[in-house]
Amino acid sequence: MQQVLTFLPVFAEGAWATFQLAAASLCLALPIGLLVGMARHAHRPVLAWPGRLYVELFRNTPVLVLIIWFFFAFPTLVPLEMDAFTAAWLALSLNSGAFFAEIVRAGIQSIPRGQWDAAKALGMTYRRQMVRVILPQALKRMVPALANRWVELFKLTALAAPIAYPELLHTARLIASAYYNPLQSFSIAALAYFIMIYPMTQCAFWLERRLRRSE
Repeated sequence: MQQVLTFLPVFAEGAWATFQLAAASLCLALPIGLLVGMARHAHRPVLAWPGRLYVELFRNTPVLVLIIWFFFAFPTLVPLEMDAFTAAWLALSLNSGAFFAEIVRAGIQSIPRGQWDAAKALGMTYRRQMVRVILPQALKRMVPALANRWVELFKLTALAAPIAYPELLHTARLIASAYYNPLQSFSIAALAYFIMIYPMTQCAFWLERRLRRSE
């Protein structure tokens, strides 16, 4: 165990790489989810059908398959260099964006029709109705689902290990292979995931309770 503890700085680098990948994926997945979710709710087929196609494609494709496809297959279609971070980032963002889109769509549809009618009676355009009336109310209902999906996204970063992205699982596997200590190495990795994710879940619970009280 003492030998493994000497590699704590290496594990810290792996944890930082994990956080970077998760945060970057969230920053892309949330806007995608918002736009696609609103498109799915729209009554115009030109918006609703592409949104539905996107959701079904990326929600029903395993994340590991997407990561490997972007890393090995996508560069054969376009003349671009694809490193491990970019491949994992695109795969996680597109997959999570599909789930976020369904959360947004469900949140918007949960708002009573009377809210739409009242905003329309005030002369608001569809955009103003959505921004000023519907989304602020829907967001409170989306928080638990969005928080759960964020936790899932953070854990899915471990699937970047097969393409050698230096996140926690890949770091633990390298140390375990070099020093034949899988129990210690993977136990430290599991503990590191817990230490990072547990505060996030508690913050989500706090935010959910605060929003519930504000109603």
